[in-house]
Amino acid sequence: MPYTVTVSFGQNSEFEFKSLDPDVQHMTREEASRWLHQEYESLECAPRNPIGKILLLDVLLDVAKYAGAARFAAGGEWAQRFAQCCAAALKRDVRIDVPNFVVG
Repeated sequence: MPYTVTVSFGQNSEFEFKSLDPDVQHMTREEASRWLHQEYESLECAPRNPIGKILLLDVLLDVAKYAGAARFAAGGEWAQRFAQCCAAALKRDVRIDVPNFVVG
């Protein structure tokens, strides 16, 4: 089963990444979450919750936001890895709407 991850930075700035099932199946949810959290720290994302609890969906949104549209437009290895980790962490297609802070 292929997975599709779409990252949107607005109407004219959407990027779609497809991952085949083997690309996602080899990765556990924990491994995917670990990579996403490492990127969260690497990009120096600021937690939205003043209590400090960081939800996985917030991590996806913030990593996409702080990485920026240009990184996804390039479509390189980092963007592919991000998409695979999103699909592996949630085990479904994912749409990340950065301006509206929505993961669907």
